[in-house]
Amino acid sequence: MQSITKWAFNNKAAVKLVVLMALVMGAVSYLRLPMEFLPEADNPMVSIAAIGPGYDAKSMETQVTSKLEEAVQFVKGKSGMVSSSGSGFSKIDLSFDSKTDMKEAKAEVERAVEAVQLPERVTKPFVVQFNTSMIPISWVTVGFGEMSDAKREQAEKDIINEFKKIEGAGDVTLGGRSQPSVSIVPNTAKLAEKGIPFQSLMGVLQGRAAASSVGEKTIDGASGNINVTANIDNLETLRKLPVAPGVALGDVADVRLENRQESISSIKGKNVLMLTISKTANANAVKVGDETAKTVERLNKEMKGIDAKVLLSTSEQVVHSVDSMLREVLLGALFATIVILLFMRNFRATVITIVSIPLSLGITLYLLSLSGVTLNIITLGGVAVAVGRLVDDSIVVIENIYRRLQKETFSTQLISDATGEVATAITSSTLVTVAVFLPMGLLRGSLQSFLLPFALTVTYSLVASLVVALTVVPLLSAVLLRGTKMTEHEGSKRFTNFLSWNLKHKWVPLIISAVLFAGSIGAYMSMPKGAIDSSNAANLNVTLEYPGETPHDQVVASGRKLETFLNGRNDVDWVLMSNGNSSDNAKYGDVSSPTLVTYLVDMKKGADAEKLISDIKGQRPDYKGADLNAGAANFMSGGSSTQVMIDVTGENPELISQGARQVIDAIKPVKDVIKVKSNEEQKKPVYTFELDPVKAKGQEAAMQLQGMLNPIPLGTVSIGNRETNVILQPAAEPKSESDLNKLILMTDRGPLPVASVAKLTKSEEPSVYYHKDGKPYIRVTADVEPSRLSVVGKEIGDKVMELKAPEGIKFSIGGASAEQSDDFADLGIIMLIAIGIVYLIMVITFKTLRAPLAIMCTLPLAAIGAIIGLIVSNVSPDFTAVFGALMLIGIVVTNAIVLIDRVKQNEQRMTVRDSLIEAASTRMRPIMMTAVATISAMLPLVFGSTESGSIVSQSLAIVVIGGLAVATMLTLVIIPCIYELFFFRKSRRQRISAQAEHAG
Repeated sequence: MQSITKWAFNNKAAVKLVVLMALVMGAVSYLRLPMEFLPEADNPMVSIAAIGPGYDAKSMETQVTSKLEEAVQFVKGKSGMVSSSGSGFSKIDLSFDSKTDMKEAKAEVERAVEAVQLPERVTKPFVVQFNTSMIPISWVTVGFGEMSDAKREQAEKDIINEFKKIEGAGDVTLGGRSQPSVSIVPNTAKLAEKGIPFQSLMGVLQGRAAASSVGEKTIDGASGNINVTANIDNLETLRKLPVAPGVALGDVADVRLENRQESISSIKGKNVLMLTISKTANANAVKVGDETAKTVERLNKEMKGIDAKVLLSTSEQVVHSVDSMLREVLLGALFATIVILLFMRNFRATVITIVSIPLSLGITLYLLSLSGVTLNIITLGGVAVAVGRLVDDSIVVIENIYRRLQKETFSTQLISDATGEVATAITSSTLVTVAVFLPMGLLRGSLQSFLLPFALTVTYSLVASLVVALTVVPLLSAVLLRGTKMTEHEGSKRFTNFLSWNLKHKWVPLIISAVLFAGSIGAYMSMPKGAIDSSNAANLNVTLEYPGETPHDQVVASGRKLETFLNGRNDVDWVLMSNGNSSDNAKYGDVSSPTLVTYLVDMKKGADAEKLISDIKGQRPDYKGADLNAGAANFMSGGSSTQVMIDVTGENPELISQGARQVIDAIKPVKDVIKVKSNEEQKKPVYTFELDPVKAKGQEAAMQLQGMLNPIPLGTVSIGNRETNVILQPAAEPKSESDLNKLILMTDRGPLPVASVAKLTKSEEPSVYYHKDGKPYIRVTADVEPSRLSVVGKEIGDKVMELKAPEGIKFSIGGASAEQSDDFADLGIIMLIAIGIVYLIMVITFKTLRAPLAIMCTLPLAAIGAIIGLIVSNVSPDFTAVFGALMLIGIVVTNAIVLIDRVKQNEQRMTVRDSLIEAASTRMRPIMMTAVATISAMLPLVFGSTESGSIVSQSLAIVVIGGLAVATMLTLVIIPCIYELFFFRKSRRQRISAQAEHAG
């Protein structure tokens, strides 16, 4: 690598130009890089959602879900299929293997779904394939004052159009709209009095409206077209339509105009519309968010009677993330500068070293721009982590130049030689760190999409810092250090004596370190592992769910009661309450039980979210029979799920139920399991008419009963110049089994009570049906204390594995605990691959197997420090902590490489032991400097706030800092001991020979 340094000295003008270009291109790239919350990543899942108002769970399962499952069962690349069918909704989630092209998969699912014939009143299914770019930029609430329906509808259209005009805006959807409709409410007494069957009302609009051309004729000597139009444009005309000879619709039914809401969205207790604005693929999230805020401000001024407000904006999170990460980068750079100044005690040498930070960052930003990587919380996290390492190579170079200048006369050749001495070591150490991140390209699915931008950021930063250390640092040293007098730095005699003693009694430090390692591993195994860090509790998710048989009015009333409680608190800024399914939500695959009320709570700055969560759970006694839960909201996952799920599958429904009861009884006593429930427990009464086929036609009877008990769309009319649905409301509102038996059916023998042709039976059936790969199954769900997720998840797993399942029944564990285990396992495999690559690079560098093996012994030393750091800080290791351990592999071996590289140079003229002592005392200062600089640069991550969903968290920083601190201290003692042990015979011969010479 010395040739790069020589080239730089021979082409100084070119290097100056490249430096200037790097700074300019970095600044331009920063301004031009698209900013977004998360990198674009496909979720390997396709969701199908359908809404069927009025249909019970069983009907949705058999008539909708099963048909759709059959249609998509052979879709290419499908690895699994789960579905849920509840009152009025059906949802199917198809998971795919990581190799599948998700756009093709979605298209294939859409084609399969389009071919399915579904029952009437069931909406056309929505097919959704999620991508992180679909995360909305802004959520805007719109409240309306007093205005006519026509004006309100026009205002809604205008508002949507205004937001669609924003440059870079993608989908703009408006939820919670009230749809005007004409309700026809039958008067059963008058129908009976006039002898008109209810079914006659169903055809009242048939053939009444028309708009058609009937031909062309010559009239009065001129050719002309003849048209026929018939419009129903007011309620009075509708009331006059005949339903029987001499009987008009208005005589037997109440005809009125109504506004019906599909779903409820409420803010501060008032119903509002919810606008969801997303961006196009390559748009800048911050610009779209800013324009959205400006549009809201403008519309509030220009449009009377509306109150629009930006409720949430991920663009604000991006800006906050950029600002906080930049602050942490600058603080890290400042701390690193102070550390170098304290060690070097030379301002010029410090300036030379620090130059590598802006230059490396400039090159990194330019390369990110070329790679099509956006500026998001993942890449910014990479910058924050890398900033401590950016000065490492430059520190080693400048320290070696500085050390040589203390003893030798200044010359350009000296600077070139001093750089060359450490070139192999810093190149190897940089390549080793980069190698740790390269295997991330082998990860599967969305995990790769998240970690690869991080890996690229760190890789670009470190490679850039290496190039700067080999070119710019020597050139600047030749200019700034010319004529500078250096005070000679002597190695610590105490440390030299301490190391000599340890080399003579090497089993003492080796046994101590082995005991520490074993103890730390034991401590880690017993530590509870939390879910991914969601310490940012600026928002909470609250859910209130009632059993399926609960009347909707009661659900809404209880929902309003909880909303009032939340709005009345001083620590809450606003509360958004939502209930019900709508076509707008179904477009995003968001369908849920009608008995579920959800709340998004925005906390006031500095408020105690844990206290509010505790207080909300304290309200549970006031909502008997309901499930009330609260947790920190997360932009990535939509919540903070800490549930462990056990799926009980098989062919026999009775045995499946038996297996589920076994599982529930086994896991209920487990400590820190908050609640255990199953979908089988969520039951509601189902009334079935068992019809005698001799006395009545089954299909006709079903259609009549469906019409009497459910709203039926009859068609549309034009009222106030807009298409308005006409709905025939139920003719009967039975309150008891007796009322059901009294319903009148039209049969071949005339009108008869349904009890005379059918027997009514009552049964309890699940309010939600679950399928796995097309077959019914029962899901047992355990809510777990978040901080104890891994421990409780393992204990539940052990309890379930001990159970003897009924014949043909299988238990499978999933949920947050299993997903966490999968992620940990993936990173474990990546660690092993990374260790292999690191070892290979060092073998190539040192051309021996034993020296790199000694260097690899720094890894268990780092593990000791990482675990001590977690214990001392009382932070639960999460997914990001394991990611920090992966980073440590690349960071800690660099110190050992710098040490052993010097040892190898010394061995050409010294004994093994003397080489180790001289190398340790000489390289102690650059090793300590690089370690303290890296630790100092990461301190802002420990004490600063981290972004929700970021892989750069407090636990990651603690793992890196603890591991690096302990590994650095122990590397200077333990690695020389291990190295001499590996070359024990050679060292022993050298010592015997030296003693003989000394005696002679």
